[in-house]
Amino acid sequence: MQGQREIIMEKNLTSGSVFKNMMLFSLPYLLSYFLQTLYGMADLFIIGQFEGVASTTAVSVGSQVMHMLTVILVGLAMGTTVAVGQAVGAGDRKKASLSIGNTVTLFLGVSVALTAVLLLCVRPIVGIISTPEEAVEGTVRYLTICFIGIPFITAYNIISSIFRGLGDSRSPMYFIAIACVANIVLDYVFMGVFHIGPAGAALGTIISQTISVITALVAMGKKKIGIRVAGGDLKPQGKVMGQLLRVGVPVACQDGLIQVAFIIITIIANRRGLSDAAAVGIVEKIISFVFLVPSSMLSTVSALCAQNIGAGKHDRAAKTLQYAIMITVGFGIAVSVLVQFFAEPVVGLFTTDQLVRIMGGQYFRGYIWDCVFAGIHFSFSGYFCAYGRSEFSFLHNITAIVLVRIPGVYLMSKLFANTLYPMGLATACGSLLSVVICVAVYHYLKSRFRW
Repeated sequence: MQGQREIIMEKNLTSGSVFKNMMLFSLPYLLSYFLQTLYGMADLFIIGQFEGVASTTAVSVGSQVMHMLTVILVGLAMGTTVAVGQAVGAGDRKKASLSIGNTVTLFLGVSVALTAVLLLCVRPIVGIISTPEEAVEGTVRYLTICFIGIPFITAYNIISSIFRGLGDSRSPMYFIAIACVANIVLDYVFMGVFHIGPAGAALGTIISQTISVITALVAMGKKKIGIRVAGGDLKPQGKVMGQLLRVGVPVACQDGLIQVAFIIITIIANRRGLSDAAAVGIVEKIISFVFLVPSSMLSTVSALCAQNIGAGKHDRAAKTLQYAIMITVGFGIAVSVLVQFFAEPVVGLFTTDQLVRIMGGQYFRGYIWDCVFAGIHFSFSGYFCAYGRSEFSFLHNITAIVLVRIPGVYLMSKLFANTLYPMGLATACGSLLSVVICVAVYHYLKSRFRW
């Protein structure tokens, strides 16, 4: 029908083995998140081969700001994944099409407004995060170019959230794979051949993201009949927008506050000197790679549980949560032990500066224990979001940030001026508090609503 776009419903996740469904959904998502992380780490790795510490710091600080913006957008898009997933589980294709259409309208406005505001605030942002003086101009150039590309970053993430709500985690993997290859090639061209430093890293990121979005749109146009999105579905509807925002806003706020906490930690490190700033920036990139499994479980739990909740299969939703916790805890313990032996060599992949390597190793050894606890509260967050109760995810994260993570890191930075190890441990203690809150909330809700 003219004026309509057809999207396939890739897979129904409400029947069959829960564990098998989790693996089939999470593995493509895990790989896509790996590629997305590799995408970000490539900038830091490549600029470290051709530029000095100042340029490396500029890219690490700038990319952390962009990561914060990206996770906020991903969090906001969680409302789409849940809404579409519940509609698919209930067999309500009209509701799914309305959710998708309203998502497009919502994020179009968000991306345009966000781009305009951020371009006006580039230098204040660089100043607020206490960027070392040597890295200021490089950070400004990096962020300016990245801010211009926000509409494309937004487009990729909402397309991915729609596919995952439909039970398709493979298509986003293909899209990001194309972007990753393009980004690595462009990074070597802009930074290795033309030597334009942080600006080259930003150009590579935005151009490759644009290529990914174009690929995604072409793929959506060729999908078989499933869910039809008509022009009328783009018209904002209060009830539909309400559902999208009721789940998405608390998650976006939660993820934004987590990233603000990381930026505050970066500010604390920046004030300790250029080497500490570079060390923390590098480890934050590595941690984003290590957190692939916990992060993939959050999206896996939210998507699978949403479909099962829509179908009224609450026992399958609970079993999904249990499997996710077992997987993330096992992974977290294994990787945390390994890092105690190989921290410096891993950090050394991203810098030739010996002091940065040593300080980064200290921070990494302490920080890595966060992977164990984060995997648990990420799984709970996905479960709460699937029920439309994302405010509980916001609650445990903001409590941990305000009471433990930020004050703990600040206190450790003052008490231990010659090492970053205690600062890393303080972040893990914040996640431990989140776990305690999540377990308490889960049992409270289960007893009250008989989930």
